Amino acid sequence: MTAGRNIITDKKDWCTPPKYVNAVRNFFGKIDLDPCSNEHSIVHARVEYTLPQHNGLLDTWDFKTIYVNPPYGISRGSNTSIKDWIRRCCDTNEKNNSEILALIPVAVNTRHWKEYIFGKANSVCFLSDTRLKFTNGDNDKGAPMACAIVYWGDKESEFYKKFSEFGAVVCLTHLKEKKWVSPDLRKSQVLLDL
Repeated sequence: MTAGRNIITDKKDWCTPPKYVNAVRNFFGKIDLDPCSNEHSIVHARVEYTLPQHNGLLDTWDFKTIYVNPPYGISRGSNTSIKDWIRRCCDTNEKNNSEILALIPVAVNTRHWKEYIFGKANSVCFLSDTRLKFTNGDNDKGAPMACAIVYWGDKESEFYKKFSEFGAVVCLTHLKEKKWVSPDLRKSQVLLDL
């Protein structure tokens, strides 16, 4: 697992801890799609695309509620990264008005946070767990970075109510009134008034 770094990995079976799966279920009622499922997953969405055999980026995300715990590194073969998953979350919300929750590393300096979360997502919960414990059946592994749950949808107050017990919830809707501008993507992006 990385925070947007270029680690290449075949590991796709680190699962969301039960307390966060329960919170996602509690928020959505039911989870229609998990495009990043694996053999150890406890998400049990109505539709699951199982990694690494089934690349969930290639199939439809035309579902009402979607939960995404994407691979954090670069995937061998498909050469995809977390940025591709986050872009798909943002695009799917805009195109289908789907509600999407994604468990991802906190890496606010990365391109995918600047392009697909700030000014696009509704809210984010910066999880207070010191080291989030992912599981893959019999083993647990602490995440080497802080993690967050990002929400694309329009139920801001409900997201706050359901996730504030897990960390600091920040509303991002005010950024939609602003524009993230990057004249040169190698330079830092600046928030400007329109």
